[in-house]
Amino acid sequence: MPKAVTLIRSASLSDAAEYAYASTAPADARLIFLAGSCPLNEDGSTAGVGDFAAQAAKCIENMNIALAEAGADIDDVISTRVLVASTEQSDLVTAWEVVRDAFGDHDVPSTLLGVTVLGYNNQLVEIEAVAAVRD
Repeated sequence: MPKAVTLIRSASLSDAAEYAYASTAPADARLIFLAGSCPLNEDGSTAGVGDFAAQAAKCIENMNIALAEAGADIDDVISTRVLVASTEQSDLVTAWEVVRDAFGDHDVPSTLLGVTVLGYNNQLVEIEAVAAVRD
């Protein structure tokens, strides 16, 4: 089945961004709105305490599970928002590099934000995503 997501790039905007600037889905696509993916183990404990990269990887792992259960995969994601509990740009970049690598060539539009605190004990990273599929 053809993918629903089309990534849009612009020659008029900087190519420094490591993602497409926009994306679209056709009117017949089913949108999937994922809750923020957190770095939680199955028992509810926080994975990778103190480690931005490990937490980003666990968020991606959990996001992939949620996508699969909704009938989608990472290539169906249309946009993301990456939240990192830090005021240090290097911590944001550490988390972002894990996310970027997980998406590979499917470099969806994304927003990377430094925030003061996230919802779970010892949580440093959370990833929100929207996906689009054709059933």
